[in-house]
Amino acid sequence: MHGIAESLYERFVGEGMSKDNAFLNTAESITGPISKTISRSGLKAVYEQLEDKEKAAFRAAYNASYHPCREILEEIYDDVASGNEVRSVIQATRRHGIYPMRNIDTTEMWTVGDKVRVDKERNYAPVNPETAGVYLACMMAQVDVLKDHGHPYSEIANESIIEAVDSLNPYMSHKGVSYMVDNCSTTARLGARKWASRFDYILKQQAFPIIGGGLGRRQHSVRQVPRQRYPRGACGLRRTAPVG
Repeated sequence: MHGIAESLYERFVGEGMSKDNAFLNTAESITGPISKTISRSGLKAVYEQLEDKEKAAFRAAYNASYHPCREILEEIYDDVASGNEVRSVIQATRRHGIYPMRNIDTTEMWTVGDKVRVDKERNYAPVNPETAGVYLACMMAQVDVLKDHGHPYSEIANESIIEAVDSLNPYMSHKGVSYMVDNCSTTARLGARKWASRFDYILKQQAFPIIGGGLGRRQHSVRQVPRQRYPRGACGLRRTAPVG
Protein backbone atom coordinates (compact mmCIF):
# COMPACT_ATOMS: atom_id res chain seq x y z
CA MET A 1 0.00 0.00 0.00
CA HIS A 2 2.76 2.47 0.96
CA GLY A 3 4.86 2.07 -2.18
CA ILE A 4 1.81 1.79 -4.44
CA ALA A 5 0.25 4.99 -3.15
CA GLU A 6 3.48 7.00 -3.35
CA SER A 7 4.29 5.88 -6.88
CA LEU A 8 0.77 6.68 -8.10
CA TYR A 9 0.79 10.05 -6.34
CA GLU A 10 4.00 11.05 -8.13
CA ARG A 11 2.56 9.79 -11.42
CA PHE A 12 -0.65 11.80 -11.10
CA VAL A 13 1.11 14.99 -9.97
CA GLY A 14 3.53 14.58 -12.87
CA GLU A 15 0.57 14.40 -15.24
CA GLY A 16 -0.74 17.73 -13.94
CA MET A 17 -3.17 16.73 -11.21
CA SER A 18 -3.22 19.02 -8.18
CA LYS A 19 -1.50 17.67 -5.09
CA ASP A 20 -4.70 17.54 -3.04
CA ASN A 21 -6.54 15.69 -5.79
CA ALA A 22 -3.59 13.35 -6.31
CA PHE A 23 -3.75 12.37 -2.64
CA LEU A 24 -7.52 11.88 -2.87
CA ASN A 25 -7.11 9.73 -5.99
CA THR A 26 -4.43 7.51 -4.43
CA ALA A 27 -4.25 6.99 -0.66
CA GLU A 28 -7.76 8.24 0.04
CA SER A 29 -9.22 6.27 -2.84
CA ILE A 30 -7.65 3.06 -1.51
CA THR A 31 -8.44 3.55 2.17
CA GLY A 32 -11.89 4.96 1.42
CA PRO A 33 -14.22 3.66 -1.31
CA ILE A 34 -11.98 0.87 -2.62
CA SER A 35 -11.44 -0.69 0.81
CA LYS A 36 -15.07 -0.22 1.79
CA THR A 37 -16.28 -1.88 -1.41
CA ILE A 38 -13.94 -4.84 -0.92
CA SER A 39 -15.00 -5.19 2.71
CA ARG A 40 -18.68 -5.08 1.87
CA SER A 41 -18.93 -6.80 -1.52
CA GLY A 42 -15.59 -8.38 -2.44
CA LEU A 43 -12.77 -7.56 -4.82
CA LYS A 44 -14.69 -8.04 -8.04
CA ALA A 45 -17.28 -5.45 -7.01
CA VAL A 46 -14.67 -2.70 -7.32
CA TYR A 47 -14.36 -3.46 -11.03
CA GLU A 48 -18.04 -4.09 -11.62
CA GLN A 49 -19.14 -0.69 -10.30
CA LEU A 50 -17.01 1.22 -12.82
CA GLU A 51 -18.23 2.78 -16.06
CA ASP A 52 -17.06 1.23 -19.33
CA LYS A 53 -14.23 3.74 -19.89
CA GLU A 54 -13.16 3.35 -16.28
CA LYS A 55 -13.13 -0.43 -16.67
CA ALA A 56 -10.74 -0.05 -19.60
CA ALA A 57 -8.43 2.09 -17.46
CA PHE A 58 -8.68 -0.45 -14.63
CA ARG A 59 -7.78 -3.33 -16.96
CA ALA A 60 -4.81 -1.43 -18.34
CA ALA A 61 -3.46 -0.74 -14.86
CA TYR A 62 -4.22 -4.25 -13.58
CA ASN A 63 -2.62 -6.08 -16.50
CA ALA A 64 0.48 -3.88 -16.42
CA SER A 65 0.95 -4.17 -12.65
CA TYR A 66 0.21 -7.80 -11.81
CA HIS A 67 3.57 -9.34 -12.71
CA PRO A 68 5.78 -6.53 -11.36
CA CYS A 69 3.93 -6.77 -8.04
CA ARG A 70 4.08 -10.54 -8.04
CA GLU A 71 7.82 -10.50 -8.64
CA ILE A 72 8.33 -8.57 -5.40
CA LEU A 73 5.78 -10.65 -3.50
CA GLU A 74 7.51 -13.90 -4.52
CA GLU A 75 10.75 -12.46 -3.17
CA ILE A 76 9.07 -11.45 0.09
CA TYR A 77 7.61 -14.94 0.50
CA ASP A 78 11.01 -16.55 -0.12
CA ASP A 79 12.60 -14.14 2.35
CA VAL A 80 10.16 -15.21 5.07
CA ALA A 81 10.13 -18.93 4.24
CA SER A 82 13.92 -19.19 4.21
CA GLY A 83 14.33 -17.51 7.58
CA ASN A 84 16.15 -14.54 6.07
CA GLU A 85 13.50 -12.15 7.37
CA VAL A 86 14.09 -13.22 10.98
CA ARG A 87 17.85 -12.81 10.60
CA SER A 88 17.34 -9.41 8.99
CA VAL A 89 15.13 -8.24 11.86
CA ILE A 90 17.67 -9.39 14.46
CA GLN A 91 20.46 -7.60 12.62
CA ALA A 92 18.38 -4.43 12.25
CA THR A 93 17.52 -4.26 15.94
CA ARG A 94 21.24 -4.42 16.74
CA ARG A 95 21.71 -1.28 14.64
CA HIS A 96 18.83 0.64 16.20
CA GLY A 97 21.01 2.19 18.90
CA ILE A 98 22.81 4.11 16.16
CA TYR A 99 20.20 4.11 13.40
CA PRO A 100 16.70 3.99 14.92
CA MET A 101 13.61 3.72 12.75
CA ARG A 102 12.56 7.15 11.52
CA ASN A 103 9.18 8.48 10.46
CA ILE A 104 8.08 7.42 6.99
CA ASP A 105 5.52 10.15 6.39
CA THR A 106 7.76 13.18 5.87
CA THR A 107 7.64 13.20 2.05
CA GLU A 108 5.43 15.63 0.15
CA MET A 109 2.58 13.18 -0.32
CA TRP A 110 2.02 12.60 3.37
CA THR A 111 2.37 16.27 4.33
CA VAL A 112 -0.30 17.00 1.73
CA GLY A 113 -2.33 14.20 3.29
CA ASP A 114 -2.14 15.89 6.69
CA LYS A 115 -3.88 18.91 5.20
CA VAL A 116 -6.47 16.81 3.38
CA ARG A 117 -7.36 14.91 6.56
CA VAL A 118 -8.13 18.17 8.37
CA ASP A 119 -11.37 18.17 6.37
CA LYS A 120 -13.56 15.94 8.53
CA GLU A 121 -16.22 15.82 5.81
CA ARG A 122 -13.89 14.23 3.28
CA ASN A 123 -16.15 11.43 2.14
CA TYR A 124 -15.64 12.38 -1.48
CA ALA A 125 -12.58 10.42 -2.59
CA PRO A 126 -13.34 8.76 -5.93
CA VAL A 127 -12.69 5.19 -6.97
CA ASN A 128 -9.84 6.06 -9.27
CA PRO A 129 -9.77 3.23 -11.85
CA GLU A 130 -6.00 3.30 -12.33
CA THR A 131 -5.37 3.28 -8.59
CA ALA A 132 -7.90 0.48 -8.18
CA GLY A 133 -6.31 -1.53 -10.98
CA VAL A 134 -2.81 -1.31 -9.52
CA TYR A 135 -3.97 -2.00 -5.96
CA LEU A 136 -6.12 -5.00 -6.87
CA ALA A 137 -3.39 -6.39 -9.12
CA CYS A 138 -1.05 -6.40 -6.14
CA MET A 139 -3.70 -7.86 -3.87
CA MET A 140 -4.53 -10.65 -6.33
CA ALA A 141 -0.83 -11.33 -6.88
CA GLN A 142 -0.51 -11.79 -3.12
CA VAL A 143 -3.50 -14.14 -3.10
CA ASP A 144 -1.97 -16.18 -5.92
CA VAL A 145 1.46 -16.40 -4.29
CA LEU A 146 -0.04 -17.65 -1.04
CA LYS A 147 -2.35 -20.10 -2.81
CA ASP A 148 0.45 -21.49 -4.95
CA HIS A 149 2.44 -22.13 -1.77
CA GLY A 150 -0.38 -24.18 -0.29
CA HIS A 151 -2.19 -21.74 1.98
CA PRO A 152 -5.97 -22.26 2.30
CA TYR A 153 -8.34 -19.58 1.03
CA SER A 154 -9.68 -18.92 4.53
CA GLU A 155 -6.19 -18.04 5.75
CA ILE A 156 -5.43 -16.00 2.64
CA ALA A 157 -8.61 -13.96 2.95
CA ASN A 158 -8.26 -13.34 6.67
CA GLU A 159 -4.54 -12.59 6.81
CA SER A 160 -4.24 -10.47 3.68
CA ILE A 161 -7.46 -9.06 2.21
CA ILE A 162 -9.58 -8.67 5.34
CA GLU A 163 -6.70 -7.48 7.49
CA ALA A 164 -5.77 -4.88 4.88
CA VAL A 165 -9.19 -3.35 4.24
CA ASP A 166 -10.75 -3.72 7.69
CA SER A 167 -7.74 -3.31 9.99
CA LEU A 168 -4.71 -1.62 8.44
CA ASN A 169 -6.16 0.80 5.89
CA PRO A 170 -8.46 2.52 8.42
CA TYR A 171 -5.35 3.44 10.42
CA MET A 172 -3.88 5.13 7.35
CA SER A 173 -7.15 6.88 6.61
CA HIS A 174 -7.21 8.23 10.16
CA LYS A 175 -3.66 9.54 10.58
CA GLY A 176 -1.46 8.53 7.66
CA VAL A 177 0.98 5.82 6.69
CA SER A 178 3.33 6.20 9.67
CA TYR A 179 0.43 5.79 12.08
CA MET A 180 -0.61 2.59 10.31
CA VAL A 181 2.85 1.05 10.02
CA ASP A 182 4.23 2.04 13.40
CA ASN A 183 1.29 0.57 15.30
CA CYS A 184 2.42 -2.83 14.01
CA SER A 185 5.15 -5.20 15.17
CA THR A 186 8.85 -4.47 14.77
CA THR A 187 8.98 -7.04 11.99
CA ALA A 188 6.14 -5.34 10.12
CA ARG A 189 7.62 -1.89 10.67
CA LEU A 190 10.96 -2.97 9.25
CA GLY A 191 9.29 -4.79 6.38
CA ALA A 192 7.28 -1.74 5.38
CA ARG A 193 10.43 0.35 5.25
CA LYS A 194 12.33 -2.31 3.32
CA TRP A 195 9.77 -3.18 0.67
CA ALA A 196 7.83 0.04 0.01
CA SER A 197 10.62 1.48 -2.11
CA ARG A 198 10.84 -1.77 -4.09
CA PHE A 199 7.17 -1.58 -5.05
CA ASP A 200 7.54 2.12 -5.85
CA TYR A 201 10.51 1.46 -8.12
CA ILE A 202 9.22 -1.59 -9.96
CA LEU A 203 5.85 0.02 -10.73
CA LYS A 204 7.56 3.12 -12.12
CA GLN A 205 9.99 1.05 -14.18
CA GLN A 206 7.80 -1.80 -15.42
CA ALA A 207 4.11 -0.96 -15.06
CA PHE A 208 3.62 2.76 -15.58
CA PRO A 209 5.54 2.97 -18.88
CA ILE A 210 3.17 0.35 -20.31
CA ILE A 211 0.10 2.20 -19.08
CA GLY A 212 1.45 5.59 -20.15
CA GLY A 213 2.64 4.31 -23.49
CA GLY A 214 -0.83 3.19 -24.47
CA LEU A 215 0.11 -0.48 -24.23
CA GLY A 216 -1.84 -1.16 -21.06
CA ARG A 217 -4.75 -2.66 -22.96
CA ARG A 218 -2.53 -5.37 -24.37
CA GLN A 219 -3.38 -8.38 -22.25
CA HIS A 220 -0.70 -9.83 -20.00
CA SER A 221 -1.42 -13.39 -18.94
CA VAL A 222 -1.28 -13.77 -15.18
CA ARG A 223 -0.83 -17.50 -15.63
CA GLN A 224 1.82 -19.52 -17.40
CA VAL A 225 0.10 -22.78 -16.49
CA PRO A 226 -3.56 -23.52 -15.72
CA ARG A 227 -4.43 -22.98 -12.09
CA GLN A 228 -7.42 -23.47 -9.87
CA ARG A 229 -9.94 -20.64 -10.03
CA TYR A 230 -11.41 -19.00 -6.99
CA PRO A 231 -14.28 -21.02 -5.54
CA ARG A 232 -17.62 -19.23 -5.73
CA GLY A 233 -17.96 -16.65 -2.99
CA ALA A 234 -14.31 -16.65 -1.91
CA CYS A 235 -13.31 -12.97 -1.82
CA GLY A 236 -15.40 -12.28 -4.89
CA LEU A 237 -12.75 -12.22 -7.63
CA ARG A 238 -11.62 -14.99 -9.94
CA ARG A 239 -7.91 -15.66 -10.11
CA THR A 240 -7.48 -14.35 -13.64
CA ALA A 241 -6.74 -10.92 -15.06
CA PRO A 242 -9.64 -8.87 -16.42
CA VAL A 243 -9.96 -9.08 -20.16
CA GLY A 244 -11.35 -6.54 -22.54
